[in-house]
Amino acid sequence: MKKYTVQNGDSLGSIAEQFGVKDGQTLRSYHNIYCPLEDLLGHDVVPGKDLLIPEDSKYLKEEEVTDPMNGYDDEAEKTEEPSEEQQNESQEEKKEDKKKEQQTESSSSEHDGKYFVVQKGMCQCNQGFKFPKFKVTSHQKHYWNDADGQADFLAVTEDDLQLDPPAQPFGQCKLKPSSGGYLPCAYAAAGKWQKTYEKVKVMGKSCVTEASELMCSTGGKITIFKHGQQSEAGKSHANNADTQEQQVYNPIVDYNEFKEEINDTDQLYYS
Repeated sequence: MKKYTVQNGDSLGSIAEQFGVKDGQTLRSYHNIYCPLEDLLGHDVVPGKDLLIPEDSKYLKEEEVTDPMNGYDDEAEKTEEPSEEQQNESQEEKKEDKKKEQQTESSSSEHDGKYFVVQKGMCQCNQGFKFPKFKVTSHQKHYWNDADGQADFLAVTEDDLQLDPPAQPFGQCKLKPSSGGYLPCAYAAAGKWQKTYEKVKVMGKSCVTEASELMCSTGGKITIFKHGQQSEAGKSHANNADTQEQQVYNPIVDYNEFKEEINDTDQLYYS
């Protein structure tokens, strides 16, 4: 043990803290056990008196130990805040990563593997029965895959809304039932062609591909039936096809009527 002379302003608690004793009560008990009777200590210390200080570990506070699991002291290690320059670099990296993701997404589109549509192509309406050709009026300049510049190969753009034939191009309209079947088609485009290919323009207008769509103000949705850039099945193919089988593949179309139409080259182009 060792001795400590009490100073003015001392208390049992402050002395215990100074020498690492568990608390003031432990210090008082230890002193009273080992001191002479005349030096017994009450609740308060007296300046000038000698106080016995324990050195046995059972009276002392437990020492802070290193956590064997991580090798660090109990006090949490302070992390250094990133500098403003580092924060800016991190933000730039995030922007660059996001830009790359957007480029990757934009590199693939619904137009991948699709053909551009030309004037001799054909469209179809989900509420109609016939397949009219296109009539290009937005330009007379760009031809797809045709060095001779034939009108049949004029590129169809978002503004080309006229069809051939112009009157009742889809025959009858399923949205207009009547006692005798259906009333004639009253085609009226509701705006321009949608889902056009924005990356290729003719006279500032986006080109139509097989993925493009057009709404009719009556309610039908018009899509591409044939793009027109490659040879299609001729009359003989259509006439020799099994009507019942084709009806299964295309339930919306009356295939017998379709055969009659393709044999009339004035109404429907099929070559």
